[in-house]
This record gives sequence, structure tokens and C-alpha cells, in this order.
Amino acid sequence: MLDERREALRNALNDSDEEVRQAAARALDGIELLDSLDALLQAVVAGERGERVKAIFALERARSSRVFPVLLKAVEDEDADIRAAATQVLGRRHNPRTLKAVLARLKDSEPAVRVHAATALGYFSDRRLVPYLAAVLKARDDALVCAAIDSLARIGDPSAEPHLLLALHDPRRKVRIAAAEALGRLDF
Repeated sequence: MLDERREALRNALNDSDEEVRQAAARALDGIELLDSLDALLQAVVAGERGERVKAIFALERARSSRVFPVLLKAVEDEDADIRAAATQVLGRRHNPRTLKAVLARLKDSEPAVRVHAATALGYFSDRRLVPYLAAVLKARDDALVCAAIDSLARIGDPSAEPHLLLALHDPRRKVRIAAAEALGRLDF
């Protein structure tokens, strides 16, 4: 069945319409990714650091539920770069079953992982995250606070408004700018 799909897509690469050719090429890329899924999953678990990070980011495009257990394990890895990469990918995949693991990274020992977690939470578009992200607005790390503000804006829930109004008076210029922009993006 996969061979038939692959052959049909290869034929579509010769279609007279450019958009059809581009769509076929993207679809073929996805199928080829599935062909290499086992190797990618193994690389995340047992590869060298750089190879692991690259494999984690490659899994973002993999349309398979097999990626989630590996990513959930990677988000707990002792290496902060692995945790950061896995957090980013889980956020962009925004599977509800992974929300708790991403949320836990807001308390990570590594500042960069916390920033990635704050950013990743915005992809879930879950209004229940507003209090968690609002609590982050008290942090001293400008990048973390700005990431949380952006995620509050992406979630768009009006319950974030009081928190963003307070952030509009923060002594840090970057935070005030982020809060002003976020207030314009909230739902009514």
C-alpha cells in the first residue's frame, strides 16, 4: 500500500500544475521520514549529542504516535540541550497527552529550557495554562517573561488581560513592549 502511494506521488511530481508538484514532493518527504523513523528514534535514545538533537527536531514532522514516548523520555534527559529540543518539538506538536510534561519544564533547572517551555505552552492554545504562564511574569529572566507573554497572546484568552496590564508597568522595556503587543492579540 505504501509502495502504491509512493508511486502515485512520484507520478504527481510530473503534474502540469506547480502546486500539485510541490504538494507531492512534501508528501514524499513525509513518507521517506517514516521509512527512517526507527533510525531517528534510535538516534534520540543512543546517538551522540548533536545527532540526538537533530533527530529530535526531525521527529517534529513524523506522523506517528511512536514519537511521543521517545520525546517524553527526552524531555526528562540529564542534558539540557536534549530537554530543550524535546520541549520545543512537543510544543509544536501540541498533543494534549504531552501537555503535563511540557508544563513541568517551566520549573527546569536550566533557564533556556524554561524559556522553551514557556514558548511551547502557547502552541497548546489551552486557557487552563493562563495561571501558569501568568506566574512566570514575576520571573527576573526577561526572555522567560517575554516568552510567557507571547504564549498568553497566542492562547488569546481574555483572562490573561489583568496579568498583561500589570506587565505593561514592568520596569523592563522589553517586557512592556511584549505586554503591549500581547494585549492587542487577546480575544474579546
